[in-house]
Amino acid sequence: MTPSSLLHRTTRSGAAHRSAWIHVIQAAAALAAGMGVGRFVYTPILPLMHAQVGLSAGSGADLATANYVGYLAGALAGIFLPRLMRSSAVLRGSLLVLTVTLAAMPLTHTTALWLALRLCAGVASALIFVIAVGSLLGRLRDHPAHLPGWAFGGVGAGIALSGLLVLLLRSVADWQAAWWASAALAALFAAASWNLRPEPAPLTTASPVREQAAAPRTHRWFTALFASYTLEGIGYIIAGTFLVAAIEQSSPGWIGSGAWVLVGAAAIPSCPLWARSARRWSRPDLLLAALVVQAIGIALPALVGGVAAALISALLFGATFLGVSTIALATGAHLQFPRSVALLTAGYSVGQILGPLVVAPLLHHGYHQALVLAAAVVLASAIAAAVLRLGFPHRMPAPSPSAAAD
Repeated sequence: MTPSSLLHRTTRSGAAHRSAWIHVIQAAAALAAGMGVGRFVYTPILPLMHAQVGLSAGSGADLATANYVGYLAGALAGIFLPRLMRSSAVLRGSLLVLTVTLAAMPLTHTTALWLALRLCAGVASALIFVIAVGSLLGRLRDHPAHLPGWAFGGVGAGIALSGLLVLLLRSVADWQAAWWASAALAALFAAASWNLRPEPAPLTTASPVREQAAAPRTHRWFTALFASYTLEGIGYIIAGTFLVAAIEQSSPGWIGSGAWVLVGAAAIPSCPLWARSARRWSRPDLLLAALVVQAIGIALPALVGGVAAALISALLFGATFLGVSTIALATGAHLQFPRSVALLTAGYSVGQILGPLVVAPLLHHGYHQALVLAAAVVLASAIAAAVLRLGFPHRMPAPSPSAAAD
């Protein structure tokens, strides 16, 4: 190889590396807007709405449920209308809708309108998520696995920055300013992700009959995985919605918002770290460990109380909730079960809808009982993950081209 050809290859490799990182940053910004801000900023703002608007605990749970119903609708649209996942117009439209719904929350005091706004925000969040994730998996297929992990860290960045924003505003402004500031933050993330290229169109069409024939029989393990991931959807979302309000019941107000900032900060590096751990431990073992750690983190503020427990809870929850999703979806792909990502996402979304509904009767007595129930559900998810470990097929035959296309 001549020096000139070596220089050309090195330059081309460096350009491809820079392009990949630009793509990661754009996808991270989209996930920060759609999930970190659009979906989870409600958690630190909820106590302000309780105190300043008189929003009841039951109505707060209803607003959360409306958002999760919208998320399920958007996720199903992405599943059954795959062209949506490859549309820049849908991505940009969803970013705009999300920002508008955040900015519109302070313009009314009517619960019905709040429900409608959070429903629309949920649809937009889901579409942003499926487009960004599809883009990552499609365009970074041949790059190191840690790159998509850092993009998922955008969710944590959105949580941390929006939580910090609410924390700074709560002493000098009201709940309305918190929503408007969050809308401005979402707009900045939207601008950073505006030129994200969606997933490219597939080159070939898979045959469902051939795909099912080629796939190994993994129903037993996928059933355990599906049960575990659905239960995780129920348990994690209870904490993801009410953790700040629960902490503020027994700690100074700034501790709750500060803990939520810590949740986001811990989530940023969690996905690449869990992905790296998969080189040494099996995915079922990692899933079991992450769920047990998460259950402990969720239960701490309810069983122990105090500032230290609140901060440890935030750290453990932030370090696991994105990691669980990463591990579970990767496990489904490893099992080569047809449409595993779609099925797991649907189960997880249904679980998120059920979570606030299940704990609604407990909220009349505060949020601590809700967190205990959430921890119990996550432990049930861990039990299902333990079943997944029994005889798990760690080595699978190489998927056929049709299976890979799924």
